[in-house]
Amino acid sequence: MEESPFKGKTGLRRLMNAFGYSVHGFASAFRHEDAFRQEVLLAAVLIPVALMLDVGGIGKAMMIASVLLVLIVELLNSAIEAAVDRISLDRHTCSKSSSFQGLVTETSSDLHRSFTRALHSAGAWTVPARGGRCGLRSSPRPIRPK
Repeated sequence: MEESPFKGKTGLRRLMNAFGYSVHGFASAFRHEDAFRQEVLLAAVLIPVALMLDVGGIGKAMMIASVLLVLIVELLNSAIEAAVDRISLDRHTCSKSSSFQGLVTETSSDLHRSFTRALHSAGAWTVPARGGRCGLRSSPRPIRPK
């Protein structure tokens, strides 16, 4: 298999380049993608709120991860749309299908974030700050063996 001419750097230099490209990509998405910009601004509110809530580390991590998942999916959808638009701006059923599937992934990640927050707000999600069992709350009555 032939080596790609675009893969010239290795080691630490490659990591530094990758970081620079990531920063550039993030800035470009923020500048040009309205939906991504809105999600970043929402994340700027939701992540500090998650950090201030009186829940254990796992609860905070799950709420923050749900916000980051939305950002990741938004970036992936934008990348797919850009690739499809680069191929052709003509209306085509495959282009329409990929766009709709991207929207489904975005909606799914938004719902995931909303359900994660709702479960915590409803008190159905218990994550003790120190030790104990984690998970969904069981019924108030203990189950006794017969």
